[in-house]
Amino acid sequence: MAQTLPKEYYEELEKIQAVDFVIVELTLYLDTHPTDEGAIQQYNQFAQYSKSLKQQFEAKFGPIQQGSLNYQQDYWTWQSGPWPWQV
Repeated sequence: MAQTLPKEYYEELEKIQAVDFVIVELTLYLDTHPTDEGAIQQYNQFAQYSKSLKQQFEAKFGPIQQGSLNYQQDYWTWQSGPWPWQV
């Protein structure tokens, strides 16, 4: 049976996905415009924002990507969160 998740889970996950999409687009742009200082600055801002959003999300709901911290010292939290196909 699928786990019931709060509305906030989906809202925060969607925000992360949107920010990460911007990062991908900026990466593609910078591949062809490597000296665009404004785009580099935007990339760095969005990368930092993405990192912050993910840290906040994971502190509330558990890890969402490999390499994420396991915030519980006595329990492996990967097994307790929903799997990608359950969201």
